[in-house]
Amino acid sequence: MITVMLVDDHPIVRQGLVGVLSLEDDIEIVGEAADGETALAIAPRLRPDVIIMDLRLPGISGSKATQQILAQAEADGTDWAPHIIVLTTYEDDDSITAAIESGATGYLLKSASSDELVAAIRATSQGRSILAPSVAAALVRQVKRSSNARLISAREAEVLSLMAEGLNTAQMAERLYVEQSTVKTHVEHILTKLGVSSRLQALAKARELGLLG
Repeated sequence: MITVMLVDDHPIVRQGLVGVLSLEDDIEIVGEAADGETALAIAPRLRPDVIIMDLRLPGISGSKATQQILAQAEADGTDWAPHIIVLTTYEDDDSITAAIESGATGYLLKSASSDELVAAIRATSQGRSILAPSVAAALVRQVKRSSNARLISAREAEVLSLMAEGLNTAQMAERLYVEQSTVKTHVEHILTKLGVSSRLQALAKARELGLLG
């Protein structure tokens, strides 16, 4: 039997989840919380296998609650190792990053079907990670941006930003308090690293790689 605790500040959402999950023979709901503080208080006592966690909660956020519940479990000194599935309406990069970094095992949107949620509970109870397709795509984008950002140095990034403002070599040198020859060297390095032959192409490529807003 997979024991589940629900954490969501909307009673109607919790009621809906209870209605869906109570139909499954291998899932038992052992508790509910309407905020992060309550979740932190009852989780160590209930020791659920899986916690369904909303991100936007009054008081402690879902990400913070996730992090602290997992810390509680680690300090518990027993074999309690809860898996936390974020269930939210938010799929922006910041929310996803915060949830994953806090230790969440899964990330689903509230638009997910009941079958998807049930499958996620079963999968995460076995230690597998489950991500909504759009969330997985966002993580891939973040990884690419992080990787691409390392293509150029901090100073080259500054030069690239000034190029995007439309400054010429002399103006960039004045802004950066360096010689024009130094700016030209940075520009050459940028063109080489991006695999292009002109400043205009460099700006287009940089935007494509997420190096410019």
